[in-house]
Amino acid sequence: MNIALFLANKIRHTKNQTFSSLIIKVGILSISIAVSVLILSFFVLLGFKNTIKKKLFSQTSHLQVNKITLNRSFEEATMLNNLEYYTKAKNINEIKSVNKVALKSVILKSEEEISGVVLKGLEKNFDWTEFSENIIEGRKLNYDSTNEVLISSRIAKELQLKLNEDLLVYFIQNPPRARKMKIVGIYNTNVEELDQVYVLTNLSAIQKINNWENGEFGHYEIFIKNMENVEQVKKQLLDIFPQEFEVLKVTDIIPQFFDWFKLLDRNIVMVIALIIVVAAFNMISVLLIMIMERTPMVGLLKAIGSKNSQIRNIFLANGSRIIIWGLLWGNIIGLGLAFIQDKYKIFKLDATNYYMEFVPITWNWGLVFIINIAVFLVVFLITFLPSLIIKRISPVEALKYKD
Repeated sequence: MNIALFLANKIRHTKNQTFSSLIIKVGILSISIAVSVLILSFFVLLGFKNTIKKKLFSQTSHLQVNKITLNRSFEEATMLNNLEYYTKAKNINEIKSVNKVALKSVILKSEEEISGVVLKGLEKNFDWTEFSENIIEGRKLNYDSTNEVLISSRIAKELQLKLNEDLLVYFIQNPPRARKMKIVGIYNTNVEELDQVYVLTNLSAIQKINNWENGEFGHYEIFIKNMENVEQVKKQLLDIFPQEFEVLKVTDIIPQFFDWFKLLDRNIVMVIALIIVVAAFNMISVLLIMIMERTPMVGLLKAIGSKNSQIRNIFLANGSRIIIWGLLWGNIIGLGLAFIQDKYKIFKLDATNYYMEFVPITWNWGLVFIINIAVFLVVFLITFLPSLIIKRISPVEALKYKD
């Protein structure tokens, strides 16, 4: 039988140890709070980042291939419908879809208001997977028509427009042209920087206005299977397209959002470190109190020849038990709250400031495992510090205390 474990178990079940029992409960509570907060923090951070990224990708795609031009307006240099480039790009394993798109600066006019926006033309085979979740009213575009548009709820509110109403679209060119178009859908990503800019229509409408022939378009929008492979896919695309083309990652197109994500990552690291340090120092306090309360026992064990390491293991065994119970309750609390929020969306957000209407949750079981292992190892290693005081306890002095 392991003597250290046997004595640790006896200490735990000793009667009339109200204060020790309270301290142990405080230790378990501090660990459980730390673990639950860490789990929720990571789940919410991942949910926050993934939700915003999904909205951004739905509007800009993961990669864009453009013809290099000195023109910095939304008027694009035309790209020829080159089947060879298109086929080679589409055959890259990591690429999910390659879409032909065109942009056109326009002015929208309702009966009361006007607004300058960018008309985004989508081809017939456009991949709606990323964007369809943003449509809150109406439907997607009918490709047999060249006078349909999807507008954002923000633009609809500004222009006082509703679903199935008509609006006038003025094309900025020489000579100016105007066309009446019908609102068949309203979308909302809650990303104001994008929602106030883009109105979606069929690519054929822009081709007709610009007098483009033979399937000309503005640029390729490319969606990939895994964003982590974006750099690798970019290099493959650069090998396919000639030097007069440029390949842009979404991080190059809207860098301000991804700089913000990096700032969030740095902040969460500081919060995590603070939480673990607080939990660790709580454990130090718990073990110190347990050791001081058991000073006569320590002196007796030393008097009968027990080694410092053997006595230390008694308290480390109790410390490990506190940590394990803390981890158990922390997981129950953290995962339980995450489940409730994910299912019932209890905690709401101001979409104007946070780009979403409720606190998002992204489940990651690998992360839960890492949190549990990391907390156990860090807190357990730190609990060695108070156990060092055992070396300084003299048997003669310790036995003077009344047990």
